[in-house]
Amino acid sequence: MKLLNKSAAAILVAASAGLAAPAFALDGAELYVKKTCVACHGKDAKTPILPTYPTLAGQNADYAFNQMKDIASGARANGQTAAMKGIMHLVSEEELRAIADWLTTLQ
Repeated sequence: MKLLNKSAAAILVAASAGLAAPAFALDGAELYVKKTCVACHGKDAKTPILPTYPTLAGQNADYAFNQMKDIASGARANGQTAAMKGIMHLVSEEELRAIADWLTTLQ
């Protein structure tokens, strides 16, 4: 019991000192669903709802990340980007990276 109290005290001291909690890797698959990518690109990232929407499964991670960043910033504003522009402000760069990294693992 004493050890638990000391651990809790150490956590409180660290938190009050402004120290960050350990970083946890974001789950790209979970974010893909949570950020609504699944609605247009399909739950498997291979079956988009329109033939003009890209298939994302297996995409190069850096390419996908940069495309999403460019859509969010407005640097890319062609094709179907208007459909994504409205939701991209809801996704952080860290989340974009996690999604892009996950997409590259799909076949």
